[in-house]
Amino acid sequence: QVQLVESGGGLVQAGGSLRLSCATSGRTFNKYIMGWFRQAPGKEREFVAAISRSRTYTTYIDSVKGRFTISRDNAKNTASLQMNNLKPEDTAVYYCVASQAPVFARTVHSARTYDYWGQGTQVTVSS
Repeated sequence: QVQLVESGGGLVQAGGSLRLSCATSGRTFNKYIMGWFRQAPGKEREFVAAISRSRTYTTYIDSVKGRFTISRDNAKNTASLQMNNLKPEDTAVYYCVASQAPVFARTVHSARTYDYWGQGTQVTVSS
């Protein structure tokens, strides 16, 4: 098992920045594809970004490309999401996720690909 704990959410004005962090348990962090999902009030959960075990590959939904950057530090067992130029439509609860999927493929966009989910951290962007 692995435990994921997000932090760094908060209230920010449109155009501002936040950095979300995900702390993980254990010493097998590098076995997992890491990612972030979000869920806005009354909306379905939405894939945001993912990063491969080796950090070779990343993928983002189009709406955050150029604004968000996913990263990971395998030595520290942490994953991060740097969010710049935030927009009101980015308002959501953001979840750190981990997958044991064998390859970094298009399926990383699917919630069902992920085995572990954090409790979430609220991001609110005011206009």
